[in-house]
Amino acid sequence: MSDMLVQIVDADASIGFLPPLAHAEASAYWEQVLQPGTLLYVAKIDNVIAGTIQLHLCTKPNGDHRAEVAKLMVHLNYRRHGIARRLMEHIEQKAKEENRILLVLDTRDGDPSNLLYQSLGYIQAGQIPNYAKSGNGGLDATNLYYKHLV
Repeated sequence: MSDMLVQIVDADASIGFLPPLAHAEASAYWEQVLQPGTLLYVAKIDNVIAGTIQLHLCTKPNGDHRAEVAKLMVHLNYRRHGIARRLMEHIEQKAKEENRILLVLDTRDGDPSNLLYQSLGYIQAGQIPNYAKSGNGGLDATNLYYKHLV
């Protein structure tokens, strides 16, 4: 999974890291991912990791009906095969099983992921300018999305 993370970040994905991403930093990230309230799912093709996604369950008493979709990643060799869509559909089902009726997420403005989320019924709630630093040092806007699972 660390190799996939390094490749994705080095290909300019905006998922919280900046290129070049050291393998040790990627490994350290994966070692701390699983915590209470975080569900991690992995997609495999022929026993090779093709993608991952996380569901962060809100643990606050006033938010036990919602969760955040995070770190949707598809390995560069497996893009354009419907893996991201299947991971999103899977996470929505898991959210329902956890009695979550509201999902939220954010993604960099202009990324292809915006089209995926919109095609799955996510509604753009707004945009925050200058939210995330990019690999070239610029600042990119992020789009905030939500979906009611009813």
